[in-house]
Amino acid sequence: MNTFGRIFRLSSFGESHGRGIGGVIDGCPPGLSVDLDLIRTELGRRRPGQTALSTARNEA
Repeated sequence: MNTFGRIFRLSSFGESHGRGIGGVIDGCPPGLSVDLDLIRTELGRRRPGQTALSTARNEA
């Protein structure tokens, strides 16, 4: 598990070569809404093969 941040802390975990990943965000105020579509969009931008300059690796 990796943890980043001081006010908002993100702890990420998962399989190095599998499909299972997750994260926990601590320090958020109660009732904070999370835009999952925005998160998916931003994660998609980091996926390999999006530009000619990115890696050709395949992810699980």
